[in-house]
Amino acid sequence: MNLPNKLTVLRVIMVPFFVFFMLTDVGGAANKWIALALFVIASLTDMLDGKIARKYNLVTNFGKFMDPLADKLLVCSAMICLIPQKKLSAGIVIVIIAREFIISGFRLVASDNGIVIAASYWGKFKTVFQMAMIIVLIADFGGVFDVIGEILIWIALALTLISLFDYIMKNKQVLTQGGM
Repeated sequence: MNLPNKLTVLRVIMVPFFVFFMLTDVGGAANKWIALALFVIASLTDMLDGKIARKYNLVTNFGKFMDPLADKLLVCSAMICLIPQKKLSAGIVIVIIAREFIISGFRLVASDNGIVIAASYWGKFKTVFQMAMIIVLIADFGGVFDVIGEILIWIALALTLISLFDYIMKNKQVLTQGGM
């Protein structure tokens, strides 16, 4: 297993630990900071694994499959954990997670038809803003950061919808092939 794939697996392994510290009081006030550190480190592995894989030609089918899945596990878990803390509304989280299911299904249909749908810049921007939003919401510094968090929520939601429509418009042939 190459380094990018190990980083992806590490990200998946970090998710339950992150969720544990988000949802328990075992470490008291330190939980928030432990969860935040885990999320930031996991987010950095997302950036690193792709850069390393492309730079050193280490792109694998495992990585193509697991990297987006690891991202979805991390980001969706974080957003779900933020709902009971009243930092994100369930409606916004449902829209964002629904987009992930739609795109995953879309990619599966495309794959069955021999079409590979690469990540778009809109999708990458969406992920960056979602991760930034989550970091600000977990840190919960208050004051101006509450406003920044609110702005990031709406930007992340907008980019979620824009990237969804972008994927569909650029790949609408998937919907007309393979018996759909």
